[in-house]
Amino acid sequence: MQGHENIIVGLDIGTTKICAIVGEVAGKEVNIIGIGTHPSIGLRKGVVVDIESTVDSIKKAVEEAELMAGCEISSVYAGIAGGHITGFNSRGIVAIKGSEVSEDDVERVIDAARAVAIPMDREVIHVLPQEYIVDDQDGIQNPIGMTGVRLEAKIHIVTGAVTSAHNIVKCANRAGLDVCDIVLESLASGEAVLTREEKELGTALIDLGGGTTDLAIFSGNNIKHTFVLALGGHNLTNDIAIGLRAPLGDADMIKQKFGTCISSHINPDETIEVPGMGGRKSRKLPRQILGEILEPRVEEIFTLIKREITRAEMENVMASGLVVTGGSALLEGITEVAESIFNLPTRLGTPQGITGLVDVVNNPMYATGVGLVMYGAKNQATASKFRIRDNNIFNRIMGRMKRWFKEVI
Repeated sequence: MQGHENIIVGLDIGTTKICAIVGEVAGKEVNIIGIGTHPSIGLRKGVVVDIESTVDSIKKAVEEAELMAGCEISSVYAGIAGGHITGFNSRGIVAIKGSEVSEDDVERVIDAARAVAIPMDREVIHVLPQEYIVDDQDGIQNPIGMTGVRLEAKIHIVTGAVTSAHNIVKCANRAGLDVCDIVLESLASGEAVLTREEKELGTALIDLGGGTTDLAIFSGNNIKHTFVLALGGHNLTNDIAIGLRAPLGDADMIKQKFGTCISSHINPDETIEVPGMGGRKSRKLPRQILGEILEPRVEEIFTLIKREITRAEMENVMASGLVVTGGSALLEGITEVAESIFNLPTRLGTPQGITGLVDVVNNPMYATGVGLVMYGAKNQATASKFRIRDNNIFNRIMGRMKRWFKEVI
């Protein structure tokens, strides 16, 4: 931001919409002062497929946010999703220099934990510490100053395709914006919709977007597992378009207005009007058909997420239940279907812990945008302009060499 050190902008580059949210940070409080949205045309399943269209949509969303906030936007925190995202856990061990754990020891143990073979076509997006172990004492969140001989770290590494990360940065740059950091969308949504108690006790956050469904499992105030499924609200719209033989635009409107994923709750006499394609007459159909189309698809999405949770052996971590958020979570009956599939208490997640335009952003579809602002407020000190892999490696090696020379001298 120009002349506004305390203003942070979250840019949610989604499959259905591009959303820019402007937040003003005062102490620990985040005050939402501007919001801009524009339909997204250049993305499929969370990945950029048309740069020009995406740049155009970003510009329009940012202009709208600038007008509302009354300031000029020059840097953003951008969200990333897509089927190319993978997350895995790793651990590292180092000997503690001296008798106390220093910042240098923590840096070394995280370097040791992240020293895993990553293919050249992938970029590390996040390195998230889960816990530290000093000698045999586990569950430590901040080991600095503790006495010990051996320091161990458990971390969660999130990687994505270099090209996808590069394209997001390129689109933002072409729209005249610097990218402070690229943030996994489910991690950002967690910042906005989860309470501290839920993160502590253990919860699964399911972010139902347009092109992807993102899963993030939190426990002990840390992220334990991440997963991105390349199915979302767009698949629901597609199913309606095919099932009702309606144009895609009309199918999306029908989904938003009449969509439900529990067909047994619908009155058999209720009807909906379906516009015809190619100049054909519109037809009246029972609303129950809509439920019969949407219910199996929503069940399929949740079943695939459940299968991933079982594969990762995380079923016993989610003591406080599920939180469902994202634009597609507005579908009627979504929490009931989630409860029946997962057999866990489920709630709808809306942004919380903010001030300002609360009424405007109090909607699951803005969870990622608000979360990006909150993530930026938390990590402002450590954020630098995002660089693609080659520079990251070069900077890391240079940093290590400087430290070695200091130790030798």
